[in-house]
Amino acid sequence: MGNCICVEDREMGTEQPKAVTVNVTGFKKFEGVAENPTETIVNNLMSFIQSKGLLPAGVTLGSCTVLETAGDGALPVLYKVLESGNSGVDTKNEHVVWLHLGVDGGARKFALEKQAVNEATFFCPDELGWQPMRQPIVAEDGGTSRKRETTCSVEAVLKFLKNKGYDAAISEDAGLFVCNYVYYHSLRFAEQKGHKSLFVHVPRFSTINEETQMQFVATLLEAIASTC
Repeated sequence: MGNCICVEDREMGTEQPKAVTVNVTGFKKFEGVAENPTETIVNNLMSFIQSKGLLPAGVTLGSCTVLETAGDGALPVLYKVLESGNSGVDTKNEHVVWLHLGVDGGARKFALEKQAVNEATFFCPDELGWQPMRQPIVAEDGGTSRKRETTCSVEAVLKFLKNKGYDAAISEDAGLFVCNYVYYHSLRFAEQKGHKSLFVHVPRFSTINEETQMQFVATLLEAIASTC
């Protein structure tokens, strides 16, 4: 499902895949997580990729942004980040993918989130003090039961990662906190702009160390691009 489209070169009789640009976000600290591994990953990802020369031809790591762990109060910043990924993009020849990373403090493996739900229920306040309960994320989308699904081929991405030796799984529950909130907005934006969006939960560094997680995200970029 959701495979990207290749562009056919009729004169040469070959198919040339579109270029792929992946923009990555992570989060700062929040209640119960004083050091968020995704902040470290995103801050170091560009230099890590450049030093290792890990990305195949045609794949570009775009923006790397660390977001405030907040919902409504941080929404203008989120949309500014999303809009920046739309600047100067030739959608006929280029895929734009948003990869959002969040931490699951109790996780033992990586989780590819298949969907987000239109509900904000924060069991603790976000970092700007907002604490909604059973509230639609986007009111015009209808009730809290509305779901949005990624158009990324999560099954193909998972197979790629497993072939590389990573312990990962597909999840259909991104929670109801800021991760789900950001993912829902990103999926909605991606649909409007012809982009793709995927959210991935990672464990703490005490469960899977930093070097392994950096390598995992680099492999994840390759996996996403190879399934476009």
